[in-house]
Amino acid sequence: MPRAKQLTVWVEDRPGVLGEVASALGAKKVNIIGFIASVVEGRGAIRLVVDKPAAAKKVFAERGWETTEENIVQVTLTDKPGALGSAASKLGAASINIQYAYTGSAKGARKVNTFFAVVDVPAALKALR
Repeated sequence: MPRAKQLTVWVEDRPGVLGEVASALGAKKVNIIGFIASVVEGRGAIRLVVDKPAAAKKVFAERGWETTEENIVQVTLTDKPGALGSAASKLGAASINIQYAYTGSAKGARKVNTFFAVVDVPAALKALR
């Protein structure tokens, strides 16, 4: 089971900032493998696993965005009912508490589902058409 390096970029909590972060990484050819974005104590916290962590940290530093780095566990699950339950149950049985979890693309994946929690779902669906 691989260990992954997770970067957390701390940003303003305002519309458009996730797009700025993702676009800045894309401009430097840094691929986002997985991410979760939330608000923590009034600041945006975008947790990412990327293919080039050093390049991502450089992008964040150039933009003046505070960055922290943590080691996390990466598990590739099959896309079938019960796969997440099995992995999470193994951690629970070992008395390991999951602080948070998110999904991302597995190697070779051509598409990923991304889920956005927003206040106005109809407006978001319209914006994404």
